Amino acid sequence: MSTSEEEAPWALVRPYAMTRGRTRPRYQFAIEALVSTTDFGSQSHQRGTPEVQTIIELCREIRSVAEIAAHLRVPLGVARVLVGDMADDGLVRVHQPGHEDGQPDLTLLERVLSGLRRL
Repeated sequence: MSTSEEEAPWALVRPYAMTRGRTRPRYQFAIEALVSTTDFGSQSHQRGTPEVQTIIELCREIRSVAEIAAHLRVPLGVARVLVGDMADDGLVRVHQPGHEDGQPDLTLLERVLSGLRRL
């Protein structure tokens, strides 16, 4: 199988087309923020673009924003915009990591790094 056949169906779509020209999400959240599909999102599997459908499927298991970007093979900013829009639509829930003393949870960061390495 060639590389182009293995790529996601949206691989030829420009990132600005996926985000309708926006470069920043409506809400700021960390790359290690965890995302899960809501009940509404689970019932809406035929809704939206292929990227949205893929995120809904991926986040049936909790995933970080960084993992979503890696799975979709899109820049982190694009993943943030898509996830933010989906959260606004009630398709996913974003769980912001708790930071004690302004420092991210080391265990969470190690899990994110481990997940990215498995890709």
